[in-house]
Amino acid sequence: MANVVVIGGQWGDEGKGKVVDILCPAFTDIVRFNGGNNAGHTVRFGDRHFALHIVPSGILQPGCRCLVGPGVVVDPVGLGEEIRSLEEQGISVRPRLVLSSRCHLVLPGHRALDLAREGSRPGGKLGTTGKGVGPTYESRAARTGVRLGTVRQPRRFRDAVLAASQDLERLLGAFPGATVPTSAEIDRWLEAALALAPMVGDVATALHPSSEPSRSILFEGAQGTLLDLDHGSYPFVTSSGCLAGFAAPACGLPARTIGGVLGVFKAYTTRVGSGPFPTELEDAMGEHLRRRGNEFGTTTGRPRRTGWFDAVAAAAAMRWNGIEAIALTKLDVLDEVAEIRLAVRYKLGSEELRELPDDSDDLAHVEPVYETLPGWQAQTSGVTSFSRLPERARSYVERLEELLGAPAVMISTGPRREETILRPVPPLRDWLPDDLLR
Repeated sequence: MANVVVIGGQWGDEGKGKVVDILCPAFTDIVRFNGGNNAGHTVRFGDRHFALHIVPSGILQPGCRCLVGPGVVVDPVGLGEEIRSLEEQGISVRPRLVLSSRCHLVLPGHRALDLAREGSRPGGKLGTTGKGVGPTYESRAARTGVRLGTVRQPRRFRDAVLAASQDLERLLGAFPGATVPTSAEIDRWLEAALALAPMVGDVATALHPSSEPSRSILFEGAQGTLLDLDHGSYPFVTSSGCLAGFAAPACGLPARTIGGVLGVFKAYTTRVGSGPFPTELEDAMGEHLRRRGNEFGTTTGRPRRTGWFDAVAAAAAMRWNGIEAIALTKLDVLDEVAEIRLAVRYKLGSEELRELPDDSDDLAHVEPVYETLPGWQAQTSGVTSFSRLPERARSYVERLEELLGAPAVMISTGPRREETILRPVPPLRDWLPDDLLR
């Protein structure tokens, strides 16, 4: 079996959790490789609903080993609560979860610094989740962070945390009125971190082919391509690499480990937080998409901004990630729309652009050039066969395939695991066993 990366092709919230949940029975290892608990993956099946933040979505499928790679930053309190919540719902977590010893830890001071900075930005908020993820990556780059593996030496760990907390407290001094974590909060945090020790291991060694040649890996990305630190709409981005090429090296594996890339795209576009959004709809149609698509953040509950599908931005994501196949989600959200628009290029002043601008200010000022397709105005919810979709719905999917240059091998027609079309065409046919495709 090929090792596959599932990556978000837009500004996050594309439905990666559902896609990973469906695919993971074909893989032995499910690996989260970036971000922190600022990400949220939602999985539904039957009458059950799970919201995941750090634990890989594969935890909901028996038999999968789940790993959290070195590129992820971990909030011990948040992770502990997530594990307890899953176990209370009958999901086995601790025996199946491996946390990299090289993960950096989100300290209480990181959260406080995130909130203090976001509340005092002179140019307006970036729209962070306030989870402390950005400041933790800063500490990692500055080599002042604390790594998870240190919990295996409790006294050394406590000393390192207290020293790092003092450094963060000095930084907080630059923000009048900032809330400084109390000693009781730090003690609670220390207790939560030490409780993770039995799950700490060497993810790079565990995943290396020599450890078990028959194993296959599904890499689960967080956030989305357009939030990538380098290639996204900077500075309105996350603090880690979001591209597929980052997945294997971040976990201590060679780049050639990757055998396929599946990009997840909504049938329209959403964005949470600040930053340019060329196809944004700030009218009744935007509210219709938000309401019908239940567009509220899994992590924060914030309403998502909504807009038409942006094929210019999506084409950039295809190139940057080397996406070979598409998972298209929330097609059913468009069921009642009479006319559907697709942004196929931009105008910036008198200039016509077919490529995504590399400057966020330019992106904020582009005018989308739309192509209009007739809506199908018929129910697609729960449809599980492509041939049973309304003709105009099939035409919409086929137009997206043409614009992006890859097949839509998965199409979601509802939030539940069961409400999905799997199309047994390459490359999906090469990645998955026949029994799963049936």
